[in-house]
Amino acid sequence: MFSTDADARRSQLFGRKMDRRTFIGTATAAALMRRISFSQPQAEGEHRIEKIGLELYTVRDLLKKDFEGTLAQVAKIGYREVEFAGYINDMPHLNPPPKRAREILDANGLSAPACHVSYGILSADKWPKALEISETLGHKYIVNPSIDRALGKTSDGWKKAAEKFNWAGKESERSGIQFGYHNHVEEFEALPDGKLPYDILLSECDPKLVKMEMDLGWAHEAGIDPIKYFAKYPGRFPLVHVKDFDKNRMITDVGSGEIDWKPIFAKSELAGIKHYFVEHDQPVMPMETARKSYEYLEKLRF
Repeated sequence: MFSTDADARRSQLFGRKMDRRTFIGTATAAALMRRISFSQPQAEGEHRIEKIGLELYTVRDLLKKDFEGTLAQVAKIGYREVEFAGYINDMPHLNPPPKRAREILDANGLSAPACHVSYGILSADKWPKALEISETLGHKYIVNPSIDRALGKTSDGWKKAAEKFNWAGKESERSGIQFGYHNHVEEFEALPDGKLPYDILLSECDPKLVKMEMDLGWAHEAGIDPIKYFAKYPGRFPLVHVKDFDKNRMITDVGSGEIDWKPIFAKSELAGIKHYFVEHDQPVMPMETARKSYEYLEKLRF
């Protein structure tokens, strides 16, 4: 139910990289802060993430067994936002149905500002239904986490993907939903002509129609400094995945790895970050990982 066409891509990328060496006040104040989820006070070193989110891919196996109970546990930890991973891909056989899923979210004080959908959902026959479901669930963003593998081999392929993203973004705009793209490692690996797929997307996609959900963990694995992208393309990163890696290049609980989060999150306003989703692709104990990561981020000041 919560697996996606990108599952195999996630696993392959994870394995491949292991083998290589195994981020309120009044309405006025909020507007001044460009709606970034900071809390008062605003002195340097005192910013924090107000609403910490969880990418539900982290607890996907638990959700399959007990959707309602799992979301209740997520809320009990302290999370107030979640991002769905592949739920819409299962249409028309969604379990639970969208209206019931929304009721469960509401009952637990959770909102789902974003979701992931497979590249195949971005078609004339499926996209309208995906938007309808997203409206029911309260999504403000729909994110594609990977394109078809054949397209990803050339710059022309990525340009075709960008064209489809612009189309999807234009269609979703009518529903008040923002389209976005989520990276893995390959978007930062040079193509035969020397270009980076990520740069192609940022260049070819309309900034108003297509935003980026930067996976900060995969960017780290690719040796990319996200701050440089924030500076070059300000305001284009309203979503981020907060994923950490240890010294052995293994995904670990947020705060237990090597990534220095403070300088990254200190640039949240520049980047335009509004939503932060904790994610662990292969957790041994998913709920414990979710808890430890939340506790670290809840205390983090930057």
